[in-house]
Amino acid sequence: MLGKRIFDIIFSVLVCVFVLSWLTPLIAIIIFLESGENIFFTQERIGRFGKPFTIYKFKSMKGVPPVNDPLLSNDEKNRITKFGKFMRAYRIDEFPQFVNVLLGEMSIVGPRPERQQFLDKVIAKIPKYKEMQQLKPGITSIGQIKYGYADNTSQMLKRARYDLIYLDNLSYWTDFKVIFDTIKVVFKGTGK
Repeated sequence: MLGKRIFDIIFSVLVCVFVLSWLTPLIAIIIFLESGENIFFTQERIGRFGKPFTIYKFKSMKGVPPVNDPLLSNDEKNRITKFGKFMRAYRIDEFPQFVNVLLGEMSIVGPRPERQQFLDKVIAKIPKYKEMQQLKPGITSIGQIKYGYADNTSQMLKRARYDLIYLDNLSYWTDFKVIFDTIKVVFKGTGK
């Protein structure tokens, strides 16, 4: 949808200019003081039509995740920093993904981008989920609002089922409702 792409670009430019421009240096200082590590976390995720892309986030964990043994957030809770917990609660760690939106790899609203190993598990249990790959992955989704970071495979499957509701109800109205609900999560700090 051309209108959706235009909205994504305008919204992302506004966020980059009016939020990321001052937020990024501030986050960089706090992350460096707390852990002495790089500000950004990057990871390969699967996008539209199964095409891999690099997702960007503010780093909320110490160290480097295992490459050949992908873990869910529950398996890595001991690596989450204090500031990382704060960023996750308010979804601040997700803000660099507006760059992914500008690059055309993501949309503001869409299914949560997964790693290939977990995407395969979801599709094995819910074959219809393969249809989600017709859409660009999103910074936020119905499943992300309901579950946030999936702590285990069971939650990932529940989140996937909510995202299928989005697939069946594609509209500008649905996108605005998801964005509004996400803003409520951000301001309340109820994300996980």
